[in-house]
Amino acid sequence: MMNILGIEEEITEEFSMFESWMEKYGFIIDLGKELPLIDQSNKTKQNLITGCQSQVWVHAEYLNGKIVFTADSDAIITKGIIALLIRVLNNQAPKDIIEAKLDFINNIGLKSHLSPTRANGLLGMIKQLKSYALVFSLKENKTT
Repeated sequence: MMNILGIEEEITEEFSMFESWMEKYGFIIDLGKELPLIDQSNKTKQNLITGCQSQVWVHAEYLNGKIVFTADSDAIITKGIIALLIRVLNNQAPKDIIEAKLDFINNIGLKSHLSPTRANGLLGMIKQLKSYALVFSLKENKTT
């Protein structure tokens, strides 16, 4: 299993192959199509990310010391963005997720190519994924 930094480097490399942002958006949309889809029963208000213009649901499960994320969105670009984040943070330990700097977002120029509302939504997604990690790490510490 690759660590967070390794996955970030892989993504940065993939994005460097595209010349225009139209191509990069196309790639992001394709990533959204590969997203591990959230179970319909988990599309609840609790799993809805606040601060997003479009609807984004994220569900997290704690399995064998790692967090497994599933998600969905009603907007194709947003679905691709959450797919990118999940690709980096999925199957990682809570501590690693909490400490992740997620520099790839700036390295690929994503933040600067998002509208203010989408950039706000991106921050909301990151905050939500990290807060799941925080909750699981607190539970983990209680049981040890």
